[in-house]
Amino acid sequence: MPRGPAQLVLTASVARRYYLDGRSKVEIAEEFALSRFKVARLLEDARSSGLVRIEIGHPGTVDVELSGRLMRALGLRHCVVTDTPDEHPAALREHLGAAAADLLTELVGEDDVLGLSWARSVSAMATALRELAPVPVVQLTGALARPGVDDSSIELVREVARVSGGPAYFFYAPMAVPDAATARALRGQPEVARAFSLISSVTVAVAGVGAWEPEQSTLYDATGEAERAALARAGVCADVSGVLVDAAGTAVPAALTDRMIGITHAQMSAVPEVIGIVYGLRKVQAALAAVRGGLVDSLVTHSTLATALIAAADAS
Repeated sequence: MPRGPAQLVLTASVARRYYLDGRSKVEIAEEFALSRFKVARLLEDARSSGLVRIEIGHPGTVDVELSGRLMRALGLRHCVVTDTPDEHPAALREHLGAAAADLLTELVGEDDVLGLSWARSVSAMATALRELAPVPVVQLTGALARPGVDDSSIELVREVARVSGGPAYFFYAPMAVPDAATARALRGQPEVARAFSLISSVTVAVAGVGAWEPEQSTLYDATGEAERAALARAGVCADVSGVLVDAAGTAVPAALTDRMIGITHAQMSAVPEVIGIVYGLRKVQAALAAVRGGLVDSLVTHSTLATALIAAADAS
């Protein structure tokens, strides 16, 4: 039977009382001199006709629906996708850093040990962090000195430990050195050895994900041209906290790895939860490689990249 304007107004009024004003069906029935059965039918009609649309949303910038889709598509433990415009990389890092800080605050408990690898995105997270359980904070990689890069692994660990109130385990060493012998000597230094001895105790880590191409990986940009090309020919697709992997997420043997001061592929794979912060459409394959290799268990990213990751996962 066609619904006339009077019926439409009655249905809308009942729906408003129920969904917006929080009235019970009994109260609505009394107000409009209707039976409770009639009120229930009107509410059902309001939903089925589209007069009332129920959406599950989030009051902030998190795209809840897309976060769930990406989590299922990649088999992630946790996933936060921000509804963020594709702005300048610095603006994206700021938005994702804030989202990652909220996720870290939620996930980390007093029994955890937190590991941090330097990346510009992880530094943005540290800047946004306002609250964290009092846990040990462990440096996982050496510092990467680059023009225009002001933050360091040491300051990153100190900053997060100040928020947490827990102990900070940091060391003064570069991420990469000229030869393997120097790397071995540095790994034996007391502060470095102390931090590295705690890696097996890390329960939650945060890392950046870089694609092995210009301006998509700080490590790539810091490596000589000949070595970059050789690593690309060897199949390097991404670096995750300095760990070099191919498209399947498998470690790529390289002389650069022997010269690194940082967490290894095996050690990162053993951490129960690694949160990767990743942004930019050029990092689709890098992010997939990090997940496929078991280096990253959870992702913080933005809607454009999340959509591309789902499409790539569906196609594979």
